[in-house]
Amino acid sequence: MKWYMIQDTLKHEIGTIDTKIQRNGENIIIITDVNLPQSTKPWVDSTVVKMKNFSPIYHSSYNQNRDMAINYGMKVTGYHVDHKSGDKIELNESPTISFFDSSAYSQVIRFLPLAEGYTCTLDIFDFNPNATTGTMAVHVKDVSSAQFTTKTGEREVWKVYVTDDISDNQANIYYYIEKSTGILLQQEVDITGRKMVMIREGI
Repeated sequence: MKWYMIQDTLKHEIGTIDTKIQRNGENIIIITDVNLPQSTKPWVDSTVVKMKNFSPIYHSSYNQNRDMAINYGMKVTGYHVDHKSGDKIELNESPTISFFDSSAYSQVIRFLPLAEGYTCTLDIFDFNPNATTGTMAVHVKDVSSAQFTTKTGEREVWKVYVTDDISDNQANIYYYIEKSTGILLQQEVDITGRKMVMIREGI
């Protein structure tokens, strides 16, 4: 996906996001490469979930700002290293509810029983030493039908409106998911006057 920042009428390309989804036995591996021209190190996120229900097994994120890894089991353990300060924070939590990993919930949304007016709440786990760490909620606030214009014509999509506790529900997030394939064609994030758009390449 091409990643853009929108300012007034100007669209500035930030970089690209390449997501690979692979089956490995009874698990699904999601590998995301974020390519930023100004970055001095690769940015790679890896997530492993169970195929039958997307329950999390492992998540890691490595980039020029931090190293982070989480292991999910009876306890949630892991670490976060800030490259600027050198600080290392250990994670050891015992959640009392079931949840998805925060990095995987955008994939989970594609598999929900989407329909006009559909709403739901998803529980997720997020590890952020600079904000809240632990279980929190994702709110699917509305689903509507829409037409999405591509180079090859119009496509029928579900427009899914989401907020989440990660941003204190200040970010308005929109997913445009093709009805016939479940493919994510575009994602928009609008927060405090700033807007980002991720558009699938080749459409």
